[in-house]
This record gives sequence, structure tokens and C-alpha cells, in this order.
Amino acid sequence: MKHHAQDRAPDYTNAALIMLGINLFCLLYALWLAFGLVVPLITAFATDRLITRLGRRR
Repeated sequence: MKHHAQDRAPDYTNAALIMLGINLFCLLYALWLAFGLVVPLITAFATDRLITRLGRRR
């Protein structure tokens, strides 16, 4: 059995963050179509508050 040196794993952080943004946009758009503008605004506000709270913890 041959032993090969392993290369570093590729960094997919940027791709994952971009896909998260795209999925969040699609979710908010679907909520807008289904329930009107109020529900996506409340969801976006709640998500912002959650992210801010998690940022303060660190």
C-alpha cells in the first residue's frame, strides 16, 4: 500500500455563505407570495435580532 501525502481540504466557506443568502432570499420571497409583505418583514426582523444576539455572545 502506498502512502500519499494528503492535500488540504478545499475551503467552501464563501460558497456556503452565498448559498445561504440565496436560500434565505427564496424563503422570504415565498413567504411574501404566500402571506403578503408583513410575514417576511417580521421573519427578517427576528432573524436580524437573533444574529445580533449571537454576535454579542461571542
